[in-house]
Amino acid sequence: MNSLDDPTVYSALDQHNMLSHIEALPSQLLNAWQSGLGLSLDSIHTPEKIIIAGMGGSAIGADLAAEFVHDTCPIPIIVQRDYGLPAWAKGTETLVIASSHSGNTEETISAYEEALRRDCQTIVIARGGKLGSLAESEKKTWWKFEHSGQPRSAVGWTFGLLIALFHRLGLIGDADKDFHATYSSMIEQKKSISTDIPLHKNPAKRQAGQLMGRWVCVVGSGILSPVSRRWKGQISEVAKAWGQFEFLPEIDHNTLAGTMYPAELMNKLVVLFLRADSDHKRNSLRSELTRQEFSQQGIGTDMYHAKGKTAMEQVWTAVQFGDYMSYYLAMLYGVDPTPITAMDNLKIALSQE
Repeated sequence: MNSLDDPTVYSALDQHNMLSHIEALPSQLLNAWQSGLGLSLDSIHTPEKIIIAGMGGSAIGADLAAEFVHDTCPIPIIVQRDYGLPAWAKGTETLVIASSHSGNTEETISAYEEALRRDCQTIVIARGGKLGSLAESEKKTWWKFEHSGQPRSAVGWTFGLLIALFHRLGLIGDADKDFHATYSSMIEQKKSISTDIPLHKNPAKRQAGQLMGRWVCVVGSGILSPVSRRWKGQISEVAKAWGQFEFLPEIDHNTLAGTMYPAELMNKLVVLFLRADSDHKRNSLRSELTRQEFSQQGIGTDMYHAKGKTAMEQVWTAVQFGDYMSYYLAMLYGVDPTPITAMDNLKIALSQE
């Protein structure tokens, strides 16, 4: 683990400079919000329901945004990770937002094309690709953004643009103070988890060390439910390690019973509980009691408590911590955090069918 205090480790393994994108996340988030306030809405009017179509790194920002406005937005917002659209999505009362970093994600293109056939309102959020071309040719709204990294490192763009859109549609209030407070909290947390902070003072480095050689399960509730999914995604895509995510209180109604078999794997499992001051008080209690139950069954557990006073601060300090932690785990496993060879191979195979 002491290798994490050696700067040459990062330069040797991180060939595509994933670290620069992790470090830039606070600014990316604030820039996305500010950009979204000025982009064209054309003739988009407030819908009765919203579907955000996306996959992977382009969908997780939508998960974070939908959960963040869950208690204030008066209409349903659904995040869809699949081809096509549900039967009820039709007409101008439905807004379909196609979110794709490249603009070439086939499932998202399928949903967007179906939205056009059904006369839904549409917005494309993408750098370009086929979705950008379709939006241009159909004279539909396209929110274009510039980002040179992987989709998973553009999560701030997706979230910030969506929150700006919801605000401009009159679905939520002004979030400007939230974004600035969140930026400040992330900058403050960065002082304790960046690469130049030594292991004994750096909780993200220590957390990564505790995950080495373990099967990781991340658990969150409320606004941190999609953050648990984000942590799992980063563990897999950045560190190339197996992971899973669970939500409270659902985990207590099924997974909690599955602590016996296969017995030989249970000592390889570690369950990470994400917590925040904004958690529902019953979920806070459930988190502690569930952790105790896992521990009594001999399963390793740990906890991260999100920083900040507001819900948005707590979401994004948790995202930021998970990004750094996953990056450090990649360094410990000796892998470049950027390439996703297995996923690229699958896309090539699909394109040939």
